[in-house]
Amino acid sequence: MQKTLDAKLARIQADLSCGDFILADAKDADMAMGLASPGHSPEHHAQEGHFRTLAQYRDCIRQNVEQGLVDIMLMSASTSEVLSLQQRVFDQSQVTPAIRANDTSDIWLAQGGVYSQQPSQPFRTATIDHAMCGKVDCDPQDRKLGADLGLYSMTFNNDTDLDRRTLEAYAAFRSEAERKGFRHFLEVFNPNRPQAAIPDLGRFLNDLIARTLAGVVGKSRPIFLKIPYHGPAAMEQLCSYDRSLVVGILGGASGTTLDAFHQLWEARKHGARAALYGRMINNSEDQLIFIEHLRWIADGQIDDPSEAVRSYHGALGKAGIAPYRDLELDLTSTDRASAYSGVGGSTGGRTTGAGQEEPDFARMTQQEKVKWNLDRLNRVIDG
Repeated sequence: MQKTLDAKLARIQADLSCGDFILADAKDADMAMGLASPGHSPEHHAQEGHFRTLAQYRDCIRQNVEQGLVDIMLMSASTSEVLSLQQRVFDQSQVTPAIRANDTSDIWLAQGGVYSQQPSQPFRTATIDHAMCGKVDCDPQDRKLGADLGLYSMTFNNDTDLDRRTLEAYAAFRSEAERKGFRHFLEVFNPNRPQAAIPDLGRFLNDLIARTLAGVVGKSRPIFLKIPYHGPAAMEQLCSYDRSLVVGILGGASGTTLDAFHQLWEARKHGARAALYGRMINNSEDQLIFIEHLRWIADGQIDDPSEAVRSYHGALGKAGIAPYRDLELDLTSTDRASAYSGVGGSTGGRTTGAGQEEPDFARMTQQEKVKWNLDRLNRVIDG
């Protein structure tokens, strides 16, 4: 079946003004968060810490694929083996299966672990052949049985030795992927432990992306980018530099519904042509309704993020689903961490991830207290 990803990429490359937008659901959190990755179980109460099972997580994936509104479903290699190779979920779907092709050390988020507090190191658990055919060496005719697309991520920390190792690992991956007909899209995270000050993080990432891809030719190039959203200026800067690049954003940590919808709306307005949302979808009240609204914003069918929030609440009400926040609070903006660990910078400025000190509540206004507690809730949900 024709995949919407392939059709959209072809149209975007032919005409950047075509209006097509690529939307991905990231269900690869088991490569990072372990037992908490499926998200809270519907039976979760207060501090009980009940999470969905892996089987329930995969049921969510099936439902979202069946809905057909995302273009890519990103999974761990083990989940892709079950859904792509064994159950053939994607055979009659327009959704493209993809796997997380590497797992750098800054996303190793075991409870009590300190890996994310150390500079990122390149690493790959998954293999290309296992993703494509489920065994260590694929026969040529079997390479289309599973996923032929992967997300490869890099984290630069403004250190020559660290970043050289990161680039060497990426070069080795690209060569293997090209030989085996495996496509990739490239994720560049914010530095998780920068070894020197970076005054303009958006420009820093843009410059590294440009210089890295200047040495990459032909089929070794990523089909699109996935980067933290650092605002209109940084997005326009990168998009206008190389019109052949399809630039996309990562969603980052959960926040209010307005956070998610406004980020997508603004990034699209300033040149983004793709977005990958993971925790925002997974932690929403209803994933199908949330994806539906992301799709409407991505396609320009709703051109006001606040209107989209109101519509989302209305749809939840019709479905008999109680929202996590009342409408007034859900129409506010919060600062959210853009990296898995919550230490790699923020979508708005103030990092709300691990290690934040408790504030002096006596000096806070009521609105500041509400926002602090909302941030705390999001940190619990995300990790």
